Amino acid sequence: MGFKNDINESESGGQSSRINAAGLINATLEKLWMGCYTAMSNSDYLAWNIKLDSIWAILGGDEPEGKVADKKMNEFDMKIYGLGSLSPDKSVGFESKINPNRAKQYQLLKRKSLYLRRLQNQQGKGTAYQTDDEDDWD
Repeated sequence: MGFKNDINESESGGQSSRINAAGLINATLEKLWMGCYTAMSNSDYLAWNIKLDSIWAILGGDEPEGKVADKKMNEFDMKIYGLGSLSPDKSVGFESKINPNRAKQYQLLKRKSLYLRRLQNQQGKGTAYQTDDEDDWD
């Protein structure tokens, strides 16, 4: 899925892309977000976190290493993993192995999701942005 009319020329001027990478990135992000919402509604914390990490792998490429966003993502991960396994609870016979920190992990994953969605919007890859040259439709 690409847009042939959007030709992105490199700074060297010698090569041009016949596919608009921005459209592909946005489509990929949307698919990952849908997976996040499914995992969230199914209480599949492990899948939810992996999808969020995949989103970060895309968005993080535009963020300087060691700066605010990078540090914030590391902080989320350390807090989430510090509360125990994200794998589903297991029962063996009459003994149940339930992570008592599941509610805290849920809240952290939700905050991580919101942080990434806001970062996506700030980068202009989301839905909540407007350029100065757009007319107001109010």
